[in-house]
Amino acid sequence: MLVHICCSVDSHYFLQKIQEEYPDETLVGFFYDPNIHPYSEYKLRLLDVEYSCKQLGIELIEGPYALEEWLKLVKGLENEPEKGDRCTVCFDNRLETSVKKAIELGHDKFTTTLLISPKKSQDKLEIIGKNLSSLYNCEFIFKDYRSGNGVEMQGKQVKEHNLYRQNYCGCMFGLNAQREQQDKLTDELIYPIGQQIQPESIEERLELYQKRNELKECDIIKQRFLNYRLLNAKVIINKEVVPSYFLFYSTLKGKKSIGRVERVIKNVGYFNRDELKIISLDTFNQLANTNYTTVLELVYNPLSFDDELKLRAKITQNNHFDLSTIIILKEIPDAKVSVFSDFKIYDDVKEVLL
Repeated sequence: MLVHICCSVDSHYFLQKIQEEYPDETLVGFFYDPNIHPYSEYKLRLLDVEYSCKQLGIELIEGPYALEEWLKLVKGLENEPEKGDRCTVCFDNRLETSVKKAIELGHDKFTTTLLISPKKSQDKLEIIGKNLSSLYNCEFIFKDYRSGNGVEMQGKQVKEHNLYRQNYCGCMFGLNAQREQQDKLTDELIYPIGQQIQPESIEERLELYQKRNELKECDIIKQRFLNYRLLNAKVIINKEVVPSYFLFYSTLKGKKSIGRVERVIKNVGYFNRDELKIISLDTFNQLANTNYTTVLELVYNPLSFDDELKLRAKITQNNHFDLSTIIILKEIPDAKVSVFSDFKIYDDVKEVLL
């Protein structure tokens, strides 16, 4: 039997139940989810499914990541709600590709772990599965493992095995609508130009779950913290934009400040307003033990997040509550400076490996 797999949260318990109910069937997992975006999220979910299938002793096959083809299929349905017509087209695509793969591999049965997801329409999945079954002469196995205490048991399995519990279906259109309703930043779709791995980013979670795979025993817990994303920032001196780097957690009242450096203490320039600080690239190199030659080099190849926080602590005398703007320029200017900064700072929750 070929089992289309959407994610480990939905698949782990579902696969266990299928194994129990069909002990004579050889199960093959098929991860085919071109709707998942961004690609780092796709890699994270695939990594987690590989981990789950390995524990269950089930072979896993990865389908193509055909995002562009999927986008063409759902064109015009971008604003549809979850469980609407866009989801129907998505189900059609994933299940038809799955039944074709089942036949290619010589299977006479197929099913999907989407059936156990509380946010998916079982009725639609059953209709699509039965239509494909008739069309391709391959039996669709419909199982409602979410009824009774199925969802509760599914949740217990996720916690017991430290599986990745994603907080959106994977589709970028569903994500945008969900974050808009929650009045939250869609930070899953924000990636810094310097490729720094930032807290509670998909890339950070990918690193965490890779470490989980390497450990024999571990636990994953959640912690609340203050998150931050710099969306846009610039510094203007003498009517020209100059290369600048804003340290993580740089906030600014009103998102704009115009003034001058009124004094320099221990190579840190203190602005005459808004608690803003400026240091030269040479001072940055001394404090961080680096050898950047230009500010743009720093922009495109920054320190790691942890090292950047250590540098901020040095500049602020270990004031861990400091949220003032700290800017690195080629040199501390002796002129009027205009600073513009658009950022988001917000309560968030991150996973931690113990």
